[in-house]
Amino acid sequence: MQFFPAALQNLTDAFARLPGIGGKSAQRLAFHVLSLPLDEAQEFADAILAAKREIHTCPVCQNLTDREVCPICNDESRDHSVICVVAEPKDVIAMERSREFRGVYHVLHGVISPLNHVTQDDIKIKELLLRVGNGNIREVIMATNPDTEGEATAMYISRLLRPMEVKVTRLAYGVPVGSQLEYADEVTLSRALEGRQEM
Repeated sequence: MQFFPAALQNLTDAFARLPGIGGKSAQRLAFHVLSLPLDEAQEFADAILAAKREIHTCPVCQNLTDREVCPICNDESRDHSVICVVAEPKDVIAMERSREFRGVYHVLHGVISPLNHVTQDDIKIKELLLRVGNGNIREVIMATNPDTEGEATAMYISRLLRPMEVKVTRLAYGVPVGSQLEYADEVTLSRALEGRQEM
């Protein structure tokens, strides 16, 4: 027996497909959207559509941007010979909060995870190899999360980079094992950057 109108159930189901949102949270969000005045609901819908239309990956670093090239890649004051490799765009924000790193980034958009059917071909490794292969890169810092998938991805990429004669380092373990970069505080990330080691 259906308790709610089909449109409300569809909205609840749409929210439930978001990561970290369970059935009750999805239902709460759906009811909240229904309680909004029509103009606010329209603004919410427009914001989602505008983000989908305007945001794309930077052709250089694969980070999200609404410009031709992202502001970090466009910044001449940054050290473009040092690339910090992160798994997700949100990790760039975490690293930037530390205010310690003045190089540039490469966003993989995931990590190798056989259990989740994510292979090396599903993430942006080829783009990183092309960047390094084009020269002028002296160091690649592997800043994937210190969990099983992050470690495996870092080791896989470091093996691919070894013949290119570029220094490959890994963040030191100031970042707790099993945690996520986006939740690390600025001091922890600063110490992790300072204590990075060659792989």
